[in-house]
Amino acid sequence: MPKKWLQIKGDPMVRGFLFQQQRVESLFDPSIDRIHDIVHALLTKKGFFHIKIHYSSSQLTCWSAHAPFCYKKFVREEVLDDGFLDQFTDTDLAGHKSVLKSQRIKRIFREFRRLRLTDQTIYLRNGAINLIDGMINMGFSCDGAHYIDHQTFFARLDTFETTEQSS
Repeated sequence: MPKKWLQIKGDPMVRGFLFQQQRVESLFDPSIDRIHDIVHALLTKKGFFHIKIHYSSSQLTCWSAHAPFCYKKFVREEVLDDGFLDQFTDTDLAGHKSVLKSQRIKRIFREFRRLRLTDQTIYLRNGAINLIDGMINMGFSCDGAHYIDHQTFFARLDTFETTEQSS
């Protein structure tokens, strides 16, 4: 895993047609703030240390500190069910310490929201947070992936400026 920032370019075919595509609203998009609140609770209260939000396909992939070798997958209907969080007991990170405090996690989600919804051509398809190593992973519509530590992410937010905000 990189210590600062690793950018990996994806499929050249996807990049070649980037400006001919447009974001289609996913099932998560209208509830993005609620999704972020739920994921925040999973990370800060329910013992999950790594969660990937698949915005485009409306699913979560989650790793728990109490079963780190097994991931759980949840789809939109499950996640947005009123009792979703109730199935998980409040627990810690099994002796591990998070390098990200609650407010930093919320700030990451605000940026994920901006990167997902601001530009209709270049947009966030998925984003992940790992509390133990502080790494953030983002996949974009151009099929590029970024693996970036949280400190560099906050220091370099302008790098992820969208075209609508630049105009």
